[in-house]
Amino acid sequence: MNEALRRAMLQARVTDRQLAERCGVDVKTVGRWITETGRIPRARHRWAVCEALGEEETVLWPAAVRKAIKVGPDREVVSVYPYRSGCPASLWRSLITKSERELTFAGYTNYFLWLEQARFGTALRRKAAQGCRVRFLVGDPDSDLTRSREQDEDVALTLSTRIRVTLAELEKIRRQPGVDARFSDGHAYLSVFRFDDDMIVTPLLTHSVGHDAPTLHLRRHQDDGMFDRFASHIEELWKRGTPVWGEEANG
Repeated sequence: MNEALRRAMLQARVTDRQLAERCGVDVKTVGRWITETGRIPRARHRWAVCEALGEEETVLWPAAVRKAIKVGPDREVVSVYPYRSGCPASLWRSLITKSERELTFAGYTNYFLWLEQARFGTALRRKAAQGCRVRFLVGDPDSDLTRSREQDEDVALTLSTRIRVTLAELEKIRRQPGVDARFSDGHAYLSVFRFDDDMIVTPLLTHSVGHDAPTLHLRRHQDDGMFDRFASHIEELWKRGTPVWGEEANG
């Protein structure tokens, strides 16, 4: 029995038939993936399952990737996406759902999260109520840097408008203990999103918007590795940041 696959399907609320349709296989094939110990699907089917369930291949079929397990500093790199828009929305939802200690969203606008994640504010409120620290670092919509970047992007939905959408959504949950937000300009060209020991990092390229930026999925495996370096960067920006809600902000 592949318990990892069975649990992932239950958490994602995906049935055997639904998974079969997503992967282009017969429902009986999915049943064999679950019940037959050691059975490993073809690579393209494994990748389709991972995308459908928002889970990593190393979790569902560790034997399939054991030979490729990294042991050097780059072992913290889980996945690489040429574009942030290519990073599955299901992965973001899975990382948010599984986090227990910390959710830090250090994107300059964080606007896309409210579009791509259903009932995002409700999920954040629930996480904070369960003791998870929820933090947002956003750019100041009225700053010179924001205006400069708007000229660089030259898109209809301006940077300041996207920031204000996020601020309006955060206003709805600001009274929830554990939710906090600060203004910062130190991450204008590097977005970092932390989910406990997982992290999504997006360096912004010149003349591009966030969804076109290359994206890394990192997972912490060592002290002072890539994960810790980016985490320290965000902690320093948080210390220097200006509270969005002044003295009323939650700690």
